[in-house]
Amino acid sequence: MKDRTLLGAGILGTVIAALCCFTPLLVILLGTVGLSALTGYLDFVLFPALAFFIGLTVYAVLRKERRDKSMNNKSGV
Repeated sequence: MKDRTLLGAGILGTVIAALCCFTPLLVILLGTVGLSALTGYLDFVLFPALAFFIGLTVYAVLRKERRDKSMNNKSGV
């Protein structure tokens, strides 16, 4: 997977998971479609998803930095 795509997926996933964790956005959506009974289980899904996407973002940044550093070493800079 390309570094840019990986980083974009990580950032987008982190933003969406953070919005759903820290705002009532998902609770309102679930209530609207009649699935409000599932709101008690959101923490079991959202916090691990947030941790995963933060980890994915960190991994993509480190991978990009490592690749940039190796490209600079090959070019003699």
